[in-house]
Amino acid sequence: MSFNTTNGTRGGRQPQGAFLKWTNTLMSRRIARKGKAPGMRFDALVLVTLGAKTGEERRIPLACFPGEDGSWLVVAAAAGAPRNPAWYYNLAAHPDRVSIEVPGGSVAVTAEQLHGAEREKAWSQIVAASAQFAKYQEKTDRQLPVIRLSRISGGSSATPTRRDGCARRTALRRPTRS
Repeated sequence: MSFNTTNGTRGGRQPQGAFLKWTNTLMSRRIARKGKAPGMRFDALVLVTLGAKTGEERRIPLACFPGEDGSWLVVAAAAGAPRNPAWYYNLAAHPDRVSIEVPGGSVAVTAEQLHGAEREKAWSQIVAASAQFAKYQEKTDRQLPVIRLSRISGGSSATPTRRDGCARRTALRRPTRS
């Protein structure tokens, strides 16, 4: 589980500021309910991490793609900026203290950065689904990290299904009565 992607020396402008925070808050609410944000052509989730420096809860809406074995794939693209996004460092500091919000509930996950052939396979899948990520990669000289978010056994009541891609519209498990 090594998070070792260094920052680059060139790239696009990294999104930031009060407007971004406000937009992220609105998008996070919508994604948690519907699995998509307005204007996005791909599924999304809300990543919930602990701040690497502060230890405070951080929530960020991200595009996601279905991984193997019911996992989710996300890319630390930062719109092709030269620096990794702050949430990447939050995952590096606390990879086992992560959850995601998808329609139907919160899912406890563990984060793992993909490397080598495994990353290349996932990257091919991601750029085939959304060419925008290939454009982000062209802007920067750092290799965009691909992160797999895998469910922690017994960590959540939400059950993912494969119907709708990454967001996997979830249904809450109801206790069975005997």
